[in-house]
This record gives sequence, structure tokens and C-alpha cells, in this order.
Amino acid sequence: MSDSQTYPSDVAFTPAVKAIQARKGSREAYAQVERRGWRTAIDENLAAFLANANSFYFATASADGQPYIQHRGGPKGFIKILDASTIAFADFSGNRQYITQGNLSENPKAYIFVMDYAHRRRVKLWGEARVVDDDPALTQSLMPKDYRARAEQVILFKISTWDTNCPQHIPQKFDTADVAAALAARDARIAELEAELAALKAEPQSFGSD
Repeated sequence: MSDSQTYPSDVAFTPAVKAIQARKGSREAYAQVERRGWRTAIDENLAAFLANANSFYFATASADGQPYIQHRGGPKGFIKILDASTIAFADFSGNRQYITQGNLSENPKAYIFVMDYAHRRRVKLWGEARVVDDDPALTQSLMPKDYRARAEQVILFKISTWDTNCPQHIPQKFDTADVAAALAARDARIAELEAELAALKAEPQSFGSD
């Protein structure tokens, strides 16, 4: 293939990036990655990963390229899949700085970074995003059930490409709710075993005759 060939990964592997890869010795390996292709559609694995996410980081930039990263969180399932390349989420009311919305009004390019600390996995999604603040029905449809927050608007994210990372250097962390559930299960099992032991001790001892 010629050097003019384009790939989905070009969104990240710009000519400047490829030049550095060549200088530092990783270009050949990443050329193979390019030819295999980064994914551009949501598959079952990504859908399951996003369905289990309760947190991610959302990056935008102003028209002149000033970057900004904002955290977005909610109950598991708050990230919704609308079609094979579009995800959406209710954008909850926060500190009302509106930096993300301002950036998207002049530069639709955006990036989502989802981290699963418990399993040491991470997913990167490149694409374009837009804010929808005039569709109450859509906003309501994306609002997680029984979640105590006010949805101010919706953000639609159109995926250009996505990729996964290796688990190197990811610290393993667990959500408080998952730890509490594990401890409750452990305590219930301990109580069950203690009850069985107490029942065994309470049984009359029988001794056989000579």
C-alpha cells in the first residue's frame, strides 16, 4: 500500500506522530496495526463495556485548539447506544461553566476515554459531538431511571474510530458499591458457616458400645 493510503487510525496517527514513531522505532509495528484497522463501529464487546461504565472523561477543544477535559458520570447504563456509530448521554446540570458546550459550538471534534479500573481496561473513542438542548423527549428518554440529577441537555457523540489500550500501569481500584457487595457476601457466608458450626456443636454426641 502507498503512503497516501488513509486509515481510521490517522485521526490519532498524524504525519507528525508517524514521524516520531519512525524516529523512535515503533512505526513498523503501528503500520501493521493500521492495516489491520481500528474499529469504526460499535461491536458487542464495546457495547458491553459501555453498558457497565459509570464514569468517563470527555475531551473537547476550542476553535484555536485549547484543550479541555471534563468528567462525566452516572449509574451504569447511563451511556446509551443509538446506532452502530452513535452514543448519547444525558448531560446533568453541574457548575454551569459550559466550557464543553462552548467548545463544541465552534469545534465538534471530541474524544472519550473510558477507564475500567477494576479489570484494568481502557477504551479510547475519537469522533464528533454536538449538544441537543431543545428536545425534551430525547432528554427524558436518556435520563437514568430513579437517578437524582437534573438533565440539562443531551450530548450526541458520533464515533469516527475507537481502540483499546494495554493494561500497563493502570492501578487496580474498585467502586465502593462493589466492595460493599463483596464484603456483604463474605459476611453472609461467615454467618452461615457459624450457624452450621453452632448446630453441629448443639447436637448430642453418640458413642458406640464396645
